[in-house]
Amino acid sequence: MKKLITAMLCLMIAVCGCGAGQSGADGIGTAQNTEQASAGQSTEQVSEQSVPEVEAGISKIDKYGNIFLTIGAEAMEDLGYETADIIRVRIKDIESEMPIGTSYTDADSGEPVCCFTRPASGPRSVALVINSGSMAEVMGIARKQPIDEEPGYEWQFADGFDETAAVFVSMVQKQGYAEEYRMHQIGGVRSNKRSDYADLSDEEFANFRAVTTTGMGCGALFRSSSPINPALGRNDEADTALLDSMVRTVMNMADSETVMRRYADYSLTSYAGCDIIALDMSMDLSSEDFRQKLARGFSFLTSHEGPYLIHCNEGKDRTGYAAAILECLMGADAEEVIEDYMLTYRNFYGIEPGSEQYEEIADKNIAANLEKTFRISSIRDKDADLQGCAEAYLKEIGLSGEEISALKERLSRSY
Repeated sequence: MKKLITAMLCLMIAVCGCGAGQSGADGIGTAQNTEQASAGQSTEQVSEQSVPEVEAGISKIDKYGNIFLTIGAEAMEDLGYETADIIRVRIKDIESEMPIGTSYTDADSGEPVCCFTRPASGPRSVALVINSGSMAEVMGIARKQPIDEEPGYEWQFADGFDETAAVFVSMVQKQGYAEEYRMHQIGGVRSNKRSDYADLSDEEFANFRAVTTTGMGCGALFRSSSPINPALGRNDEADTALLDSMVRTVMNMADSETVMRRYADYSLTSYAGCDIIALDMSMDLSSEDFRQKLARGFSFLTSHEGPYLIHCNEGKDRTGYAAAILECLMGADAEEVIEDYMLTYRNFYGIEPGSEQYEEIADKNIAANLEKTFRISSIRDKDADLQGCAEAYLKEIGLSGEEISALKERLSRSY
């Protein structure tokens, strides 16, 4: 299976995000291109000039701050836009250049990408997103505010912006992101069918594993994809692994309490019998909301018994970051942290250690995130004190010295 996935990765270089579905093109407008290319221009220049500017609206902003447009992916493709192109997005006087991809993972951590989404069914939409960030807040268009009613938040537009704001998209460079896109393009080869991963155990398929880095007690901390959200089709395997691992306390980074309890057959899961904190965290690792909720989650672990489980939806980004902080706290070095983080990419995408793509993903995701968090140039620097950096970060987000000591003591226990 892993050889098949690796082979498929090589075929993704020219992928343009094709798929079925009708475009949601309400409110679409295009600016006509009146300039003709001169005889001396290159093919790329002719192609870029022939692609018209697009005017669209904002259809919604989701819980993660992703901005969905009123134009669909098929309509954009019909106008000449395709994956690996670099575009310019303008909303009033705010501009941002970004590539076109199919997932937030097609950009480095903290970088924007225009996603031609690939839903399991229905029309393919166009969304402006940031890897590990909130596009709406980074662009200064809207701010997320908590409310008591469901879904627990609302978006408040900044001065001068509202739901009628026009979004203009124009071409910058055809296929200007081709090489980077090839390195990032992994989502298209992932399947959620158990039969497609015959070489993985049920635990590996569910991305469920014990964290075994330096300083961690045996069977003290586990990480996983969601044991209750059926969207990935891995929840049953994750819930069984949770039971087998005798997990008692869960830090759910993805769901609110209400959403968590609404999943089908929730009350029948082993998961439901655990002590759970539901944090409903964003993807913006540097936001104050994320930092406060991460502190709440870690504090919850200090007052509840292990073994412990941390999860989000895939168990990849938010979970990977939280696990890495705890691994550093307990004394792991950079290579241990990276190896644990990258096991997810091995399980989901067949990315093997030693490959160019493996190093690229590690460097531009978990390494970059920790370097930004710890304010250091490289986590691989032999003089980098990752444990000290983790302790300082936990104090910075609100944990007391006593809580940090309690967290280290509990995670060092063996079960």
